[in-house]
Amino acid sequence: MTYRIEKDSMGEVQVPDEKYWGAQTQRSYENFRIGVEKMPAEITRAFALLKQACAVANHKFGKLDDRRFDAINKACADILDGKLDGNFPLAIWQTGSGTQSNMNMNEVIANRATEILGGNFRNKAETPKENLVHPNDHVNMSQSSNDTFPSALHIMTVVEVSNYLLPRLENLEKALDKKAEEFAGIIKNGRTHLQDATPLTLGQEFSGYASMIAHSKKHIEAALESCRELAIGGTAVGTGLNAPKGFGVEIASILTEKTGLKFVDADNKYWGLTSHDALCVLQGALAGLAADLMKMANDIRWLASGPRGGLGEINIPANEPGSSIMPGKVNPTQCEAVTMVAVQVMANATAINMAASQGNFELNVFKPVIAYNLLQSIRNLADVMESFEIHCVTGITPNEGRIKELMERSLMLVTALSPLVGYDNAAKIAKYAHKENLSLREAALKLELCTEEQFSEYVDPSKMIHPQ
Repeated sequence: MTYRIEKDSMGEVQVPDEKYWGAQTQRSYENFRIGVEKMPAEITRAFALLKQACAVANHKFGKLDDRRFDAINKACADILDGKLDGNFPLAIWQTGSGTQSNMNMNEVIANRATEILGGNFRNKAETPKENLVHPNDHVNMSQSSNDTFPSALHIMTVVEVSNYLLPRLENLEKALDKKAEEFAGIIKNGRTHLQDATPLTLGQEFSGYASMIAHSKKHIEAALESCRELAIGGTAVGTGLNAPKGFGVEIASILTEKTGLKFVDADNKYWGLTSHDALCVLQGALAGLAADLMKMANDIRWLASGPRGGLGEINIPANEPGSSIMPGKVNPTQCEAVTMVAVQVMANATAINMAASQGNFELNVFKPVIAYNLLQSIRNLADVMESFEIHCVTGITPNEGRIKELMERSLMLVTALSPLVGYDNAAKIAKYAHKENLSLREAALKLELCTEEQFSEYVDPSKMIHPQ
């Protein structure tokens, strides 16, 4: 590997010759060899969108000349097209402001833009001054790491939730709605406290799951609104030093037009730099979705348990062998994946809340870990919902014989007799039937608490699945 010499305010440093990054990126790369977690590609893309918008705004405000604007714009396009992948190597575990990732982006854009202008970024001494693009003076113009990183974080969040999470959430909701319709006529045993309860339809049970997803969607969409606010224009401490008036408004307008997603200028930049409450609220909504998915997946694997030693009321797809020693075993693997993701998302909520609480004065310095955990929650929830929908939910079928058997044996059907014989006598019938291993009908008649005709009239499961 060959190296070149790059310079920054601290002096010279060797950089791999084939890379577009510069001295500050290299210093961070060498100083923070911590863990395997790297700054996600989604943050890189959000940064490229932001830098491109900043170049447009700086050009419009007359601060950036035509040639450098055009070159920076093209360099950002190269990043967005994936042509410069491999030039963003920094760890999550770096400075808490994300300064080094901001400079990584600035350096890559500056060197690629210099190349676009016909300069030689590998030997800047031989390049005419007018063909040089400086990472701070030109790419980072009117900006600070302190306002670019939180802005990129919000851009990433809005893009990923809108374009990746919500469509998969909607698909799962549709699949559950379809099952609710398909199972509408199948009356089954209800359960509360893991004990028998009054009946409902399998369709009603699945409609509850669909409604959980619909409500989670509303919560996430509501939480996303504050994430549309961008800190850009606040620069170092929120005052907007070195940025033109109206810079943030212009950036929000450019990004809205470019992405098709709504962004707005944060009305208080001091909030934008130091507070991440908007992301806490969003992560809370994601944790709420995780809780619902956990409940749903657990219910489905309970309902499918067995096939002979469990409830066995539904059948789930057999996607792969379930055991290396027990032939023919099928496990609820998709449900298990859902529940593991749910646990991680809930843990991420704790990490994000703790990180967001650590802002001191004009800056929060836990931004990279917030970005990492939030993106993991968004992506994993989206991916696991898609997998769960395709490989589990769409293939669920009812085991109607087993459903009927369990429902007819349920002692809680006696609830329908309460208006006729009273609560205490209904309880007496249920306890007697259980003790003597009798049907409810047999117990009621033996105790002479109702006639056979009355029992048939009152204890009709089809009348028990809706208000009387």
